[in-house]
Amino acid sequence: MPGPILHEGANVLCSHGGQASPIEVSTRVMVSGMAIVTIAAPYSVEGCAFSPPGGNGPCVTAEWVEGATRVMSEGAPVAIVSGQADCAPTVTPLVPGSSQTRAIAT
Repeated sequence: MPGPILHEGANVLCSHGGQASPIEVSTRVMVSGMAIVTIAAPYSVEGCAFSPPGGNGPCVTAEWVEGATRVMSEGAPVAIVSGQADCAPTVTPLVPGSSQTRAIAT
């Protein structure tokens, strides 16, 4: 499914409101003046409010498992708003918020 390409300045949250940021970016491709993110880049999550009594939280990291199928950067599919990412250790999704809207990937 097509979607806007995520860049280092995109607002991405865990399902519990924690701020997710890419640890690595691909500087070979820029959108809106910022480096893009590929699915190979892990995310760090800060400020996750989920802390169940059983111990399966809060979200600490996240990894994209589905991104663009036809657009690559440095050998990896680019991360897109309509892709899927899972947080660890909770296995809940990342939720992309605001991102650039000019470059769409499929």
